[in-house]
Amino acid sequence: MVDWVFVESLYNTTLSLFFFVLMSLMYYIGVKGYRAKNRYGGISSILCGICFLIFGYYNSVVRFLRFPWNGFLVWWIGVILLINLIFRTIIRKDIKKMRREEKNGSNIGENTREKSVLRRYIRRMTKENPYRDEIPFRMEIIRKSFHLSGFLLLVAYYGVASLVNDGIIVMIHQIEPSYNFLWGDLSTYPFILGDFRAIVEITMFALIAALAFAIISDIIRIVWGPEYSVFNFLTKSMLRNKEKNAAGPQIYIITGFIFSYMLYMAKIIPDIRVYFAGILIACLSDASAALIGRSFGRHKITLRNNDVKSIEGFIAGVTVAYIIGLVLVGPVYAIMGAIVFFLTDYLPALTADNILNPIFIPIGIQLMVVLLGLPVGWI
Repeated sequence: MVDWVFVESLYNTTLSLFFFVLMSLMYYIGVKGYRAKNRYGGISSILCGICFLIFGYYNSVVRFLRFPWNGFLVWWIGVILLINLIFRTIIRKDIKKMRREEKNGSNIGENTREKSVLRRYIRRMTKENPYRDEIPFRMEIIRKSFHLSGFLLLVAYYGVASLVNDGIIVMIHQIEPSYNFLWGDLSTYPFILGDFRAIVEITMFALIAALAFAIISDIIRIVWGPEYSVFNFLTKSMLRNKEKNAAGPQIYIITGFIFSYMLYMAKIIPDIRVYFAGILIACLSDASAALIGRSFGRHKITLRNNDVKSIEGFIAGVTVAYIIGLVLVGPVYAIMGAIVFFLTDYLPALTADNILNPIFIPIGIQLMVVLLGLPVGWI
């Protein structure tokens, strides 16, 4: 007889260990980046490591997910790790084959290059420097499109998570014997149809699953090289010098999302509108500031970290921040969201705003809610 309480504990411990391992790797990467004179990326990576330490501790004490969802997540992490290792093996073999062809003076490699997307990718990653100080505007748009993940999270919370839970319940009743064998008695499934608890936890499942997909590939990029990164291959986006020996911006922003959502689950941020105001401001205001600044910025400002931004970009970012806050939390708290966005975008010299914004904007709004005592929304 399987002791499912022990299995649940094992999955939960494995998930905590996953965060602690990420913490160690981010510390190693951060120190490596700092010593390589990438202080911005090094410190930002270490900050991510601190967040992962907190996530691991929180999951050990409180837990993010009930069984079997913590088990689903552990299996997801295992599958993503396996896919990345298989991709690395394929790339490694192709690189060796290309080197043999070049050594033998064969033109087979060149002909294959024209036909194979994988070969073109490998040559671009290995024959050119994939890291740039400035990237083309088209690539900037591609990179900033990932900021739309805030909208995806909004859709997940207000619709998809509930549908997923209801679909899972229907499915497991249809395959009850198999479910009982893999996950225990059907009666122990923690949610019912339309259960609000399922919405909260499945949304966190989606966040951690996205982190696992992005960070495993990014660690491989840093340790073994960008040519081995599945995420880099799929996005085909150029890398900035700030990402050399450091985590990428997608890691920072997802980490910030999870941290703030953890505060929501812990009731430190009790109103979900405050959370979504924070992450949507972090996503859309940053993207607006960057794209408007690149397109129409005429009045340049050199920041403390030597980045060059524009007054036009700041105006666009702060305006979008206030509009988002106005819609979600009302005109009073929107002011705090816009102010915190401006401060985290303008002042930090050695830390990525992609991790600061989704953490400090919801905290700033919630602090103002506590101090003023006014209801969230239009008043």
